[in-house]
Amino acid sequence: MTYKVAVVGATGNVGREMLEILHEREFPVSEVVALASHRSAGQEVSFGDQTLKVQDLAKYDFKGTDFVFSSPGAKISAKFAPIAAKAGAIVIDNTSHFRMESDVPLVVPEVNAEDLKGYSKRNIIANPNCSTIQMVVALKPLHEAANIKRIVVSTYQSVSGAGKSAMDELFNQSRHFFMHDVVNPEEFPKQIVFNVIPQIDKFMDDGATKEEWKMVVETKKILDPDIEVCANCVRMPVFIGHAEMVNVELEKELSPVQAKKLWQETEGITLIDLESEMEYITPAEIAGEDDVFISRVRQDASVKHGLNFWCVADNMRKGAALNSIQIAEALIRDYL
Repeated sequence: MTYKVAVVGATGNVGREMLEILHEREFPVSEVVALASHRSAGQEVSFGDQTLKVQDLAKYDFKGTDFVFSSPGAKISAKFAPIAAKAGAIVIDNTSHFRMESDVPLVVPEVNAEDLKGYSKRNIIANPNCSTIQMVVALKPLHEAANIKRIVVSTYQSVSGAGKSAMDELFNQSRHFFMHDVVNPEEFPKQIVFNVIPQIDKFMDDGATKEEWKMVVETKKILDPDIEVCANCVRMPVFIGHAEMVNVELEKELSPVQAKKLWQETEGITLIDLESEMEYITPAEIAGEDDVFISRVRQDASVKHGLNFWCVADNMRKGAALNSIQIAEALIRDYL
């Protein structure tokens, strides 16, 4: 069976990645439609060796469309995702708008694919935040083996998570910096080149940022509502790839050796051991890769059952586009 697919936000970073991954994974498409705002209508995007002309989202009739992969921004998704769902399409939305709605599944297929069974209530499925996705993939086997009580995570997030204009800002600031020109931040609150910014998204009343709040509430919804989570999110002058230093407190003893064995047996995870030639992994080494990479695994002796590890993934792929398409693949396999 084949499916008619629409990609909303097709001219953006994630939209283009979705088109590439749909082709790479030979998703069973009968037709692919590229959609974006009227400003982008008429532009061309690639789908394998085909060139697709971008259509105006506001004028598109979703009737007859099977899957909509949506990544246009939360406000646009809030308007058009329900329209597509009402027309009979299954919408897999990459924005933050629907994630915490109780009747919308929030899914990472390796972690909670069983939650997809409720998709038909709204015909909308939410893709989690990029940083949450890679962390819960790494945490799932630990939680099953020893029950996680508490997580403290510090993220080191690339500028691509903020879109193409943010990537352009890092590039342009780098050029201006070396030419001794004034570096003016526009997309970020402060200079991003040769700097780190401890703010992603807006600040909330308790002093946390919205990105940190997302990691807390999404982890609870996906993995376990009883887990306590402390998140610290930092933007780094890196183009692709998010990194995280994750500390977990477990209810039962689980040694680094046992944790490594679990990860080695888990699909979608690549373990880089300190004794290996690579020793550990960095964002520069995993751009374009699909797996979540784990390294620097060690005991945390400051708590009774503590583990520390370094977790890296391509935020454009597993953190966004790939996870969306894996959700559709799981639906086809188990529910359609």
